[in-house]
Amino acid sequence: MPSFDIVSEINIEEVRNATENTTRELATRFDFRGVEASIEFKEKTVVMKAEGEFQLQQLESMFRNACSKRNLDTSILDVKDYDQRGKTCTQVIGFKEGIEQATAKKIVKLIKDAKIKVQTAIQGDQLRVTGKKRDDLQQVISLVRGADLGQPFQFKNMKD
Repeated sequence: MPSFDIVSEINIEEVRNATENTTRELATRFDFRGVEASIEFKEKTVVMKAEGEFQLQQLESMFRNACSKRNLDTSILDVKDYDQRGKTCTQVIGFKEGIEQATAKKIVKLIKDAKIKVQTAIQGDQLRVTGKKRDDLQQVISLVRGADLGQPFQFKNMKD
């Protein structure tokens, strides 16, 4: 029986490249001259530091722009609240990786409500979709792509 997996993964190298591009842009920006601001990639998170909340917002905007240029969907960004200690504000950006149980259940319900003749099984942080016809599987792919579920999905391991 044909099947495929629905996963949500990020390309960590592209995130690292987007961080480096933002660092280069930060060095050339006129509005950041004389301002202590930095952005760095640490263990699957991005840490931004600046003197004020406005500069953090500008830095986040620059990072989102760099992610878009590297073909990363910005809905993977999990921006935390900023923390101010002294004159330095720090903000951490995490990444949504894997499919949470609540989102997986929404996808299963979406597929069942569409009445497509496939079976969907939640397997940890991914879903396995199995059906008799390849056309049914392609319907599921277009259905999930069209739904706004707050994160991007990839479709892997298509087997006949």
